[in-house]
Amino acid sequence: MGNSNAVAFKKDGGGAMKNSSSEELDSYYPVRPECIADVPKTRFKARVGKTLSERRWNAAFSKEGYLDIAGVLRRIQRGGIHPSIKGAVWEFLLGCFDPESTFQERNQLREQRREQYAAWKSECQKIVPVIGSGKIITSAIVSDDGQPIVADDGQPIVSDDGQLIKSATNTSKSQDNNDATPVDNGDFDKKMIQWKLSLHQIGLDVVRTDRTLVFYENEANQAKLWDILAVYAWMDKDIGYVQGMSDICSPMVILLENEADSYWCFERAMRRLRENFKCTTSSMGVQSQLSTLAQIVKTVDPKLHQHLEELDGGEYLFAFRMLMVLFRREFSFVDSLYLWEVMWAMEYNPNIYSSYDDKRQPNLSELLYDDKPNDKHKLKEYGKFERNNLKTGAAEQNNSALAVFLVASVLETKHRRLMKEAKGLDDVVQILGEISGNLDAKKALDEALKVHKKYLKQAKKS
Repeated sequence: MGNSNAVAFKKDGGGAMKNSSSEELDSYYPVRPECIADVPKTRFKARVGKTLSERRWNAAFSKEGYLDIAGVLRRIQRGGIHPSIKGAVWEFLLGCFDPESTFQERNQLREQRREQYAAWKSECQKIVPVIGSGKIITSAIVSDDGQPIVADDGQPIVSDDGQLIKSATNTSKSQDNNDATPVDNGDFDKKMIQWKLSLHQIGLDVVRTDRTLVFYENEANQAKLWDILAVYAWMDKDIGYVQGMSDICSPMVILLENEADSYWCFERAMRRLRENFKCTTSSMGVQSQLSTLAQIVKTVDPKLHQHLEELDGGEYLFAFRMLMVLFRREFSFVDSLYLWEVMWAMEYNPNIYSSYDDKRQPNLSELLYDDKPNDKHKLKEYGKFERNNLKTGAAEQNNSALAVFLVASVLETKHRRLMKEAKGLDDVVQILGEISGNLDAKKALDEALKVHKKYLKQAKKS
């Protein structure tokens, strides 16, 4: 089922929820003493009878290993997941495993994936040996044209610990260090150079990611995050690495002990978010969600939308960060994890696993809704938000993510201040920036569902 780092990381042991408080939950992810004053206060509290506990989680499996996903979703939507089992539950929410599989089938799949990740990592290590060494790179190793960057003495640049990066002196025109992936065209050369160029940016982002947590005082944990992001950037050559991915990946590294398991959990999360990170010279990937956000606000709060347009904010770029990293900056670490898992539970589609593993690679929405539920029992295996979309026919649009309605609800709750005080976009950014640490994740999600319901009702009228 996968072990959770949180259990070993917790100060005082135990997974029970008796008198659970935000302080007790924070102890699973301790903050460096000097940073305590700078982090948002945790509002989430595990609640007996509502939060998915370790006991309830274990009881949700049959003898063979089949998971009662409907019961699990109900519990998560009511009160989130206890830290002691977050990693294991996330693997199902993100589509790593099929609830209708057995323990044995999942164990075999896990081993296959670990072997696959090891092979990809070995492939990367042949090109840049620092990968897998427990170290990270924070200085560029090649120039924009792919030539190795050398030190003043003419020797190849070294990593922070003084280790020579000998393979980095070879450009992608040579196959000596890349037996597993032959270089056969100019496009691949460009992708190779782009990947090498991204490695130091990944390193710079890694040392800034969740730096308030004690977990990342350990250099090995930083290296684990860097390795996963480096391998992902190597495998996803169309997008590579984009800033913000480290914020998405970090919780997986903390929650799952095995690096390969963390990688696959991140890879599945990126399947949901990948389009947000796809950027060209003329557009940003997240632009489609920003456009959807504009349409939602225009429908549910036309006066606010008109005011924002008059401030030259009609493209809603001020919401860029919220959607890119799913409110990581607006909540404490504990609260952001709670927000994610409840959103994923509400958006859960039981076809997610089969759609990700389908070799035909058709449009994702076609696979997700290829087998629509015909009975009430099957409908319970869908999350609350997804169920509402199915009933209204909005599901197949595949662009109305709950996160977008969450941003819309935040804007609506700030309607009065935005209308009265915002005289320019800087004011909008400042007002929204003040919500950091002041938002209650549960209330915010409740408001998002209200906005969703209001939007569907208004859209139907028009």
